[in-house]
Amino acid sequence: IKKPGKMRWEYTSPEVKQFISDGVKVYSYIPADKQVIVGTVPQDDAASTPALFLTGKGDLTRDFTPSTGEVPAGAAPGTTALKLVPRKAQPDYDWLVLLVEPGALTLRGMVTSDSQGGTSVFSFTNLKENVGLSDGQFTFRIPRGVDVITDSGGR
Repeated sequence: IKKPGKMRWEYTSPEVKQFISDGVKVYSYIPADKQVIVGTVPQDDAASTPALFLTGKGDLTRDFTPSTGEVPAGAAPGTTALKLVPRKAQPDYDWLVLLVEPGALTLRGMVTSDSQGGTSVFSFTNLKENVGLSDGQFTFRIPRGVDVITDSGGR
């Protein structure tokens, strides 16, 4: 993650996936599907998705109603949970919980819940801050031979 608005998430299991934002566009690529979904990064008041919040595009007090959250089993001792409910209904999630290490206030995880009852849990390890990532790491080149789908929903 590089603020403002840049991120690169690569998954290797259960299937290879890439989610990349250059701060203007968001690319979702699953090689097995042979398609790339291209969306636009929401601007200012529309930027309340969990990932955009992490990249510095969201605003905690403007976008969410905060409360104390439940710390999930397996979290490190002393972890603090901050539950965030979006002030505006979101199509992708109902709430999220940030798991924070007290003292340093280091983000250690995030839990999201969607309207179908699904829960996604993210664990952040080996975090390094202010390491001078180049903007090139947030550039996505669409592979040859894949379908390109434009997501006009801005998600």
